[in-house]
Amino acid sequence: MTATSSSAFRLEQVSYRIDQTPILQDISGTIAAGQWVGILGPNGAGKSTLLRILAGVLPPSSGRVVFEDRPLQSWPVLERAQRLAFVPQRTELTFPFQVREVVAMGRTPYLRRWQNESQADERIVNAVMTQTETRHLADRDVLTLSGGELQRVTLARALAQQPQYLLLDEPTASLDLRHQFEVIEILEGLVSHGVTVLTAVHDLNLAARVCATLILLRDGQVYAIGTPQEVLTAEIIHAVYEVDVVLQHNTATATLQIIPVRGTGPRRSRGSNAV
Repeated sequence: MTATSSSAFRLEQVSYRIDQTPILQDISGTIAAGQWVGILGPNGAGKSTLLRILAGVLPPSSGRVVFEDRPLQSWPVLERAQRLAFVPQRTELTFPFQVREVVAMGRTPYLRRWQNESQADERIVNAVMTQTETRHLADRDVLTLSGGELQRVTLARALAQQPQYLLLDEPTASLDLRHQFEVIEILEGLVSHGVTVLTAVHDLNLAARVCATLILLRDGQVYAIGTPQEVLTAEIIHAVYEVDVVLQHNTATATLQIIPVRGTGPRRSRGSNAV
């Protein structure tokens, strides 16, 4: 990774293993603040693992992550949650909370023990539910929601934290086309107001359209990093994905468009445990 003048995260020889299987290997570098950063790579490249480590959900097996000039693992949980929010690709909920209760959990980092929500907290919860089109679900049992509805509720909970850093794992994966565009617009609006957004993403065309910086992983290591034009070349895509592509300029979005034309067969992976 390349150093920047304003870094949100600094990774120092970060590795992660499951048993003896390496998932990430000796990743070092910095991630800039105030932009949309995309983490790309084939299945098993380590995208979700890297995102979870940056979110503090997983501790690295070795090395460390520095967040705003402090070791990430040294941050008190509630203090970190006031700065950083994480939206996983799949949320496991087993208790029949109402949707509004789940979204209001995003205000927990700002409340003292046993303290009730203030009117200001309620306004924030209502605003983010309106923003994510989940307000009509407020009284629903979360266990009855579709995957797409639950994804939007989870995003609303993260937005209720009012974070300066928002980390999302495949944020549009379960959404229909309209809600995909609406979530993208929400995230673009956050970036325009100085929020740092990091997303693990499979869709290369989406990454080319919205991300300022791309981190491309292969076999748990950084293969390329840079702007979409620097990372998403036909040669790099072929080397990492083993797919031949044609690159075009999309005049509708004024961004790079990647069109697959031929795969070159299955590539040997280093193991089935990588995520």
